[in-house]
Amino acid sequence: MALQPIVIIGAGRFAREVLDVFDAVNNIRPIFDIIGYIVDPQYGTVGTYINDKPILGGFDWLTEHKDDVQTICGVSEPAVRRHLIDRAQKIGVPFVSIVHPSTILTRWVTVGKGVVLTAGCIFTNQIRIGNHVHINLDCTIGHDVVIEDFVTLAPGVHVSGNVTLRQGCYIGTGANIIDKIEIGAWSIVGAGSTIVKDVPKNTTVVGVPGKVIKTRPDGWQLE
Repeated sequence: MALQPIVIIGAGRFAREVLDVFDAVNNIRPIFDIIGYIVDPQYGTVGTYINDKPILGGFDWLTEHKDDVQTICGVSEPAVRRHLIDRAQKIGVPFVSIVHPSTILTRWVTVGKGVVLTAGCIFTNQIRIGNHVHINLDCTIGHDVVIEDFVTLAPGVHVSGNVTLRQGCYIGTGANIIDKIEIGAWSIVGAGSTIVKDVPKNTTVVGVPGKVIKTRPDGWQLE
């Protein structure tokens, strides 16, 4: 069976970790051929190798090869990822999701397109993961959780049951979210925070228990 050709949008820190997930899958059974990275010219030079894979070019390269490859975004910041995904969607290139072999998912978990699930994560049941979600190392997700599009969970986040993570929110390293909480769209939960009540949209919350320290206007993520 021919390997699936894949390009990664971005070539920075998390993009390398996305490559690690593909490598882990291929080490068990070769499925993917990771061709290289898509990077705008100001962020990288064509032909530069990063962890043995080259920068192929910018979105012009993706336009020329859209019928030959699938793609996934390796940029962890939700607002930037949304912008890059919008550009790729206009080109019409298909997206692939990738799940590390050590991740535990029951058959009651649904996963959207363009999703990255890294090593050591555990998902129980009746969980819905939207499109272009990044869940980093050693996160645990309880029952009946909804994770909307473009959400990022940094390493070691623990999400209890019946939690809703609205579009584009970022949950920092080691944060804990108790049951029946909603995190509003495009909000940020600081590293190590414990969230015991709903978080409004467009806010930054830090501490134990979490408190709002910043509020942004609607649409800030589109700037």
